[in-house]
Amino acid sequence: MAGIPLDKQLFSLLALVLTFVAFLPYMRAILRDETRPHVFSWLIWAGGTVVVFFAQLADGAGIGAWPIGISGAVTFLVAFLAMRTTADTTIVASDWVYLALAITALPLWWLTSDPLYAVVILTIVDLLGFGPSMRKAYGAPHEENATFFTLMALRNGCVVLALEAYTWATVLFPASVGIACVLFVALILLRRRAVAQAV
Repeated sequence: MAGIPLDKQLFSLLALVLTFVAFLPYMRAILRDETRPHVFSWLIWAGGTVVVFFAQLADGAGIGAWPIGISGAVTFLVAFLAMRTTADTTIVASDWVYLALAITALPLWWLTSDPLYAVVILTIVDLLGFGPSMRKAYGAPHEENATFFTLMALRNGCVVLALEAYTWATVLFPASVGIACVLFVALILLRRRAVAQAV
């Protein structure tokens, strides 16, 4: 790790630790049927995250991209676990639109030779990928894990701090997803309170 500032290394390591601290209990909760993630959201997030990882590397993110790459691989595992258990598999037309948009990112990057285009599309798609989960969390807020998304917001903050180069292609995705996680947690907590008061 010669040449990489110590603070970048530490923030990248912290982001990796937070990734596993967040994902391991979340996967355990899926296996115990305590959390029922929306499969389509997780497939969209997994594919998009992996492509963003490669786009970040292409634009000089360095060590700050590695937590995103690891997260993409683990996200595929979450999607796989969700498919094997009693996950939410309801699919509406907008879910297919999100998936189609995600698929357009790679050809656009290839055609333009600029990773920013892929990152912009995938950031939008990733944020739209919250749609099915937000719809589900609104109706069944206790089926989502607020702690997980809180940890992911913190992780994305660490990713931004770990980046070796700050460009739109390297910062846009982790910053946007971190903010989206905060908003998603707020929705979960507000809906839980509303449901409790309605009983």
